[in-house]
Amino acid sequence: MKRRIFGLENEYGIICMPLHRGGRPLPIQQAVTYLFRGITSGRMYPDVFLENGARFYQDIGCHPEYATPECDNVYDLVVHDKAGDRIVEELMIRAEKAMQRDGFNHKISIFKNNTDSRGNTYGCHENYLMDRRVSLRQLATQLIPFFVTRQIFTGAGKVKSSLRGGYSISQRAQHIREDISIATTTARGIINTRDEPHADREKYRRLHVIVGDSNMSEFTTYLKVGTTHIVLRMIEDGFLDKRMALYDAVKAIQQISEDLTCKKPIELESGKKVTPIEVQRYYLEAAYRYFETEELDPMCEDILRKWSYVLDALEEDPMQLDREIDWVIKKRLIDAYVNKRKIRWDDARVQRLDLQYHNIRRTEGLYYLLEREGKVERIADDKAIEHAMRNPPKTTRAWHRGKFVRLANERKILCGVNWSYIQVYEPCQQLFLSTDPLNIEYEEASKGMYSF
Repeated sequence: MKRRIFGLENEYGIICMPLHRGGRPLPIQQAVTYLFRGITSGRMYPDVFLENGARFYQDIGCHPEYATPECDNVYDLVVHDKAGDRIVEELMIRAEKAMQRDGFNHKISIFKNNTDSRGNTYGCHENYLMDRRVSLRQLATQLIPFFVTRQIFTGAGKVKSSLRGGYSISQRAQHIREDISIATTTARGIINTRDEPHADREKYRRLHVIVGDSNMSEFTTYLKVGTTHIVLRMIEDGFLDKRMALYDAVKAIQQISEDLTCKKPIELESGKKVTPIEVQRYYLEAAYRYFETEELDPMCEDILRKWSYVLDALEEDPMQLDREIDWVIKKRLIDAYVNKRKIRWDDARVQRLDLQYHNIRRTEGLYYLLEREGKVERIADDKAIEHAMRNPPKTTRAWHRGKFVRLANERKILCGVNWSYIQVYEPCQQLFLSTDPLNIEYEEASKGMYSF
């Protein structure tokens, strides 16, 4: 598929602490209720589609979650992912004001990360629309080595909670237990079988990826999704072989996360030992060969260039990627803090620094401090992000959904909205369907969706 639907779902960590000494933290459920107040129209369960076509809801464990609208290019996805962070930040500030009016002098903190202090994990889920003709077995065989090793440039970084401290590349790697996980189980796998395409099931499948970290860096998100798109194109066209099958993928993903040099070898099924960089180079070199005969659009050309640059830098010295890659940016920041104060990595202040990197409040988050100082690479710009907070992509069905949600909010229309349908209850029953997310129009939409 040259044109593909992309989506990201981010679960956020949240705490709500008193601003005065001796006060008690507000229960998370109550804080989340305040977060959703004003946009849920009195619903019992917080779940709402927004005017930009996205969905904001409460997931298991009281985690607020933002799912981007359907995007058909990686740039738009990066923009709408960042728009989600700002929407949640806006709701957080509004919630604090509402709490103060109700007599709660508390502050909400929300983090775009993947683990909490108790060792629980929550995710950043990637979604890719795929050709249904590609089997799950074919996907797993050819994607698992790619997913296991791509953490060397997609990891968010994690300060270890052990007595000796230390640092890992990925937050999610230590929680992966299976090669392939069933959608209804709690065990987390490298490949997940969940397949809800919200589209024509005979034509499309949805690849639901739960192995990746949540990223603050726009560059990292762009490369994470962009390289996956290119690998999927090669798989769909039957271009890849099976040479990179891993002997023990779960063991390998955890080993790679612990190796900050990115050069310690992992074992293939054949018995051969290779480094994660070598595995990624296999996919990159295959992509260059693939595009010798396939049309190379500007987006894929840019992704290939950035992919090559990152692998070269990782080979030479990973720490030179301290403007682009999350785990490196954060480690460089913590290194400077530790050296200046002459403290150990197991110091509680280091743990707090790790967490503050992921704080989405732009006046406090350490990533945003670096962004304001021009110390990280950008993909999007603030004007585009601010526009995406209120407006959907114009090239997918999210465009129609977003327009309808805005109209429904203005006219107080009683309706139900989902990814693939819009149900109007009053003044008369109407159902509008969409089986193709690449088409901006819903069925029957031209015959009166906006006539009520």
